[in-house]
Amino acid sequence: MSTIFRIPGQGLKFDTAKDVEVHAAKLQAMTNVTEVHLSGHTFGIEAAKAIGAALVGKKDLKICNFSDMFTGRLKSEIPACLTALTEPLIPLAVHTLDLSDNAFGPAGAFPIVPFLSQTTSLHTLRLNNNGLGQGGQAVADALAAQAAAHKAAGRASPLRVFVAGRNRLENGSMPKLAAAFAAHGNVEHVQIPQNGIRPEGIAELVAGLKSCKGLKVLDVQDNTLTKAGAAAVAAALPSWPHLRKLHLGDCLLTAKGAAVLFKAMRAAKVDSIEELHLGFNEINAKGASLLGDWLRAHGGKVTLLELNGNCFEAESDEVERIKEILEGFGHEDALDELDEMEELSEDEAEDEAEEEEEEEADELASKIESLKIKD
Repeated sequence: MSTIFRIPGQGLKFDTAKDVEVHAAKLQAMTNVTEVHLSGHTFGIEAAKAIGAALVGKKDLKICNFSDMFTGRLKSEIPACLTALTEPLIPLAVHTLDLSDNAFGPAGAFPIVPFLSQTTSLHTLRLNNNGLGQGGQAVADALAAQAAAHKAAGRASPLRVFVAGRNRLENGSMPKLAAAFAAHGNVEHVQIPQNGIRPEGIAELVAGLKSCKGLKVLDVQDNTLTKAGAAAVAAALPSWPHLRKLHLGDCLLTAKGAAVLFKAMRAAKVDSIEELHLGFNEINAKGASLLGDWLRAHGGKVTLLELNGNCFEAESDEVERIKEILEGFGHEDALDELDEMEELSEDEAEDEAEEEEEEEADELASKIESLKIKD
């Protein structure tokens, strides 16, 4: 007998308990069900309640895919649906909950708080593209409450994966999310692209994640770092000896931010990175050279390096050096295609020239300082 429940077809509309009666009865009869997939259909309140009732007592249930299941529904309907579907999960050993691609907005965060704060088994939480906004703070508070309950019971937190891209979380949610991650302590995968997070928020986030020594994936694509955010990430890198994937693509890293980051990566001997995403970040030729320095010293595991859309020539000496280094590691196909490279604006070019002059002056001053004048 199958242990996976899914409703055949696509785009079916269930408004009432009667509409979903056959499917709810089938789910009810599956005593050993391990996965429930409702994605791709649309559920009204009464239909959701019928499915929720069938979930009660499913002690073997591990995976709940409730993504994309409210198309065409009023936002006022969705909270009651979420309550009906998630409250029966609280006493169960659910491992993964996916609520992605449900546009429930901030109000959708509150119905899932009871589950998030009381579950003892959650490993993976996927909340991609929900429009959470300020609701992200409610989610963070619930996760913090869950961590406190684990600690009080003397058990380690099982939470490992948190995905919440395209949610307008912005800086406001970062302090509480950071605190929640620090409280759990074992998070390995954080993916929060396209959230309007600015450098201060990035700094809050990575400060909390320093407590997660087993972090393997950090994806903050399409937020804003600049030099300040890059410095915060750089300071956190030594805390993550197992980091495999770092996605900083389209984060306005800037030339100065890139320089800070790459110097720190080399100084900290970061050698665990397998995927490094740095596309469309205004990295200049000097940054590419510094990246090459780190890559040569500690980048032997890199199998994917994205640099497209930056501000150096695709056939420059810096790129050729990077290619040679990757080839030497046996990863000649690691570098992405550099077919959308950009040019420095006039202001950026002036800034780069000024920065080079400042560095030359600092270097000269250092040499003069070190001279010993003989009598």
